[in-house]
Amino acid sequence: MCAGPLSVDGTSLRCPDAHSFDIARQGYVSLLDGRSGALRADTAAMVAARARVHDAGFFVPVVDSVARRAAEFAIGPPRPVILDAGAGGGHYLRAAVAASGAPGGVDESPVAGIGIDLSKYCARAIARGPYALAAVVADVWRGLPVVDDAVSVVLSVFAPRNASEFARVLAPDGALVIVSPGPDHLAELIEPMEMLRVDSAKSARLHASLDEGFELVDESALQYTVDVDAETIGDLVAMGPSAFHSEEADIRSRAAAFVEDGRRPVTVSVVVTVCRPARA
Repeated sequence: MCAGPLSVDGTSLRCPDAHSFDIARQGYVSLLDGRSGALRADTAAMVAARARVHDAGFFVPVVDSVARRAAEFAIGPPRPVILDAGAGGGHYLRAAVAASGAPGGVDESPVAGIGIDLSKYCARAIARGPYALAAVVADVWRGLPVVDDAVSVVLSVFAPRNASEFARVLAPDGALVIVSPGPDHLAELIEPMEMLRVDSAKSARLHASLDEGFELVDESALQYTVDVDAETIGDLVAMGPSAFHSEEADIRSRAAAFVEDGRRPVTVSVVVTVCRPARA
């Protein structure tokens, strides 16, 4: 609201202008001010479906790739900070922090992790992890509630990208790690599960948004196939934006009809892009 510094005051965060935000008993803080009400945020059911997909190991190679790249840049001193903008349940952030330093409590870990998402259900999941992460509900498009040059690594995994804000919060030697869907991502499910298609111009828009503030370090494709059952196929639909356009019962019915013999192969196809802030 005023871009002033926040400090802990009991069970709240407060700035010098007396703006105050309560820390929820579940361990997260919401910095929303009512101006992002029209945006759709992940529901509790979507967060649960995403957790089941990760627990099934569907995205393990992607998680490992993100964690490995983040660890290359999360170095200090001072204490490195990894920020996941659009963090979902925190699976990628948690892996990146673990790969960058021995996990512990907020005071013991050599790496700090901040997860930002529009959904309070995502923030609750981030705060529930095996070690301390800062969980914040905020709108990435309205600006990141982080001071300039404070972050070692920004993660943007299947999430909205506010490139100018990423450039502002990143330290000069920091890095932005982006995961975006490739053209064949979940290709087997698009038609039978009535999922939203990946926009063919998505890659071009990504590079255009980064042209001014970032320099490309490298970009690599990651593709593999996983045999999954009807439950996981339903969860893959229920965890993403396609869930806003279908009833849960319809998703499960289509998944059961699609998988008649136990399991089906599904393709994971992503592009991992690493950028650094452009040198002046």
